[in-house]
Amino acid sequence: MPIRPLPDTLINQIAAGEVVERPASVVKELVENALDAGARRVDIDLEEGGIRLIRIRDDGGGIAPEELPLAVSRHATSKIASLDDLEAVATLGFRGEALPSIASVSRFLLASRRPDDEHGASLQVDGGRVGEITPRAHAQGTTVEVRDLFFNVPARRKFLRAERTELGHIEEWLRSLALARPDVELRVSHNGKPSRRYRAGDIEAAARLGETLGEDFARSALRIDHSGAGLRLHGWIAQPHYSRASADQQYLYVNGRSVRDRSVAHAVKMAYQDVLFHGRQPAYVLFLELDPVRVDVNVHPAKHEVRFRDARLIHDFVYRTLQEALSHTRAGMDAAVVAAPAAGTASFAGNAATTSSWTPVAQPLGLRVDEAVGAYASLYAQPATTLADAMQAGTAQPMPQHGTALPERNGQVPPLGYAIAQLHGIYILAENADGLVVVDMHAAHERIGYERLKNAHDGIGLRAQPLLVPLMLAVGEREADVAEREAQTLADLGFDVTRSGPQALSVRSVPALLGHAEPEALLRDVLADLREHGASRRVAAARDELLSTMACHGAVRANRRLTLPEMNGLLRDMEATERSGQCNHGRPTWARFSLGEIDRWFLRGR
Repeated sequence: MPIRPLPDTLINQIAAGEVVERPASVVKELVENALDAGARRVDIDLEEGGIRLIRIRDDGGGIAPEELPLAVSRHATSKIASLDDLEAVATLGFRGEALPSIASVSRFLLASRRPDDEHGASLQVDGGRVGEITPRAHAQGTTVEVRDLFFNVPARRKFLRAERTELGHIEEWLRSLALARPDVELRVSHNGKPSRRYRAGDIEAAARLGETLGEDFARSALRIDHSGAGLRLHGWIAQPHYSRASADQQYLYVNGRSVRDRSVAHAVKMAYQDVLFHGRQPAYVLFLELDPVRVDVNVHPAKHEVRFRDARLIHDFVYRTLQEALSHTRAGMDAAVVAAPAAGTASFAGNAATTSSWTPVAQPLGLRVDEAVGAYASLYAQPATTLADAMQAGTAQPMPQHGTALPERNGQVPPLGYAIAQLHGIYILAENADGLVVVDMHAAHERIGYERLKNAHDGIGLRAQPLLVPLMLAVGEREADVAEREAQTLADLGFDVTRSGPQALSVRSVPALLGHAEPEALLRDVLADLREHGASRRVAAARDELLSTMACHGAVRANRRLTLPEMNGLLRDMEATERSGQCNHGRPTWARFSLGEIDRWFLRGR
């Protein structure tokens, strides 16, 4: 068969295979064009989940009549004009493929009017065949109608799902857009009936979160805002107690563009590593802002992915920002505002509307690891027999006699209140200003010990343990290249590694604390992380797993009877310890029941 150029219609249909996956893809491309045109209101009319009809109307700047044919021709755009523009794209669309691709697989109508035009104009395209420009009455802005999607490509049409499924994909994308663009009003109708409306304006963050992701997410969200190294990360992350079975509430935006990025997703996962129960997923809405020159958005036809020029820096920035925010979550704390106005630093302040104002108790963290293990294992070994003994030991706050009012500290009852009883030797029951608090004493004590051990070990750092006989390790050439390039990074982790051949490494030392582990498997995992993400938490994770085990063995056991002062000492420690809302394995350490909730159990007031 001779070589010959393909017809334009076939070229556009091939491009449609990359750009137009389903009706939601069409809605995405058309709404993004509306936003790039300056629209402040977008109406989306759908029929049969978008398969029969997608109509997008906006109030943007409009298109000149003579430019309508250009709008449906390949690689014609008003958004870039040079390579410099391409390397610093600031618009959502820029490739000039969407409209001709969509028009080639549908019955397509484009109508528009600019503010100063006397009337509008329209252009019909039927399966890629472009008609004539005709005058048309039209308000300012642009309307795009897409009817009978894939009518001329039956092989593609039969892969579309049921109406409800396709509509669900559209609604999910619009939810993502509503989170990113609260300044734009979105109105959606389906089969002639209004189905959803996102109002524009100065809507409060909590209201927007509740509107899109539900009130539970809004109540548990931590506000993030941190800048440094030319980067800014802001948005919301859910506290660990709010987690999901799937990654259905994970939204990432880079310079306003909704994207998927494995490196950032990995950084978020690492930040949540020891506060989520196994198999659970974090929920977040994060906006990453950086110089457009530092990110390449032209790596995916549908613009779902980006490539960072400083991937390692991005990964580390996201991980450290979120880890620091999560480290300031404590038992008894409600949703908080997290801000970092200064580059490279972060400050964390509670939300005055929902968080009690109290001062955490300072914790002694200057012990060596072996001292901390021994000290913490015996912390509750000898229960105090009197209140004075407990106070002298520093484990308790003053506790009233039974039947008296709760004491106040600085005018406030502490968030976890004061202990009133122990249930089955497992749970501590406490009364706070709002109602009842139930604490799993082993899980809470385990987290307290774990955090103290981590802080103690962080003061020591990762020490290297020399091997009597160097370990010769056979690896792939890519792994050897990474080991050679990242020799200093490996040294900081406790590995002394040199390349001894094209596919061979010589290991002369391993992290001292992990000497009992299998160094070969650990090093291979570290090299894999460095190659894929530019950073690795494998060594730190292995260290934390060991310290977690040590803390578990040192924690108070079930059926261990505690005095009231000891129980109060544990509650105060929880309020002052980072991440104390979850144990080392991600299980919750406490639960709260308001007095109103308890009243409803017993139908009081009815």
